[in-house]
Amino acid sequence: MLGFISTDDEALVSCLGDPQRTVAAYRELLRRGENALSAIRAGLREADPAVREGCCRLLDHLVDTESMGELIRMADDPDARVRIAAFHALACDRCKSDTCAPGPDRVLEPALHHLISDPDPHVRAMAAELVGKFAHSDARAIAALKASHVNDPSPAVRKKAGWFIPGGTIYERTLPPATR
Repeated sequence: MLGFISTDDEALVSCLGDPQRTVAAYRELLRRGENALSAIRAGLREADPAVREGCCRLLDHLVDTESMGELIRMADDPDARVRIAAFHALACDRCKSDTCAPGPDRVLEPALHHLISDPDPHVRAMAAELVGKFAHSDARAIAALKASHVNDPSPAVRKKAGWFIPGGTIYERTLPPATR
């Protein structure tokens, strides 16, 4: 870890693609926080999908308003691991500090598209989580989740989609107080 003290942020971002150095580079970039955001956002355009994935995972913790559009674009990355990390970052509120998650006007369409048509079942499962965030407020979310719950070829996606539809555990747990 001490070898990273004088390393610039861009070099650390490139280390995300090196299996031997990725964990230490990730931790150091996370420690540097918002000071490394510019290099992390630039890493989303790297050729190496491991670097792009690592940058999405970092933005899950360090996301700011300026990064949100770039994370949304990463949902269409050619590599499934990058799409999974992007959808996780967009869906996960637990990892965010004081930044508000994007609203349905920005993320619901891409999430619906990937829930319905992404070739990778892990991406569809992560898209289900993002779509599920809007299950109480958007009829399109419920319709897509119900369709996935019945028709998705992956049992894992069908199960996860079922969590977010009426009667599902997450849907019921997250009902707004006025409707309980």
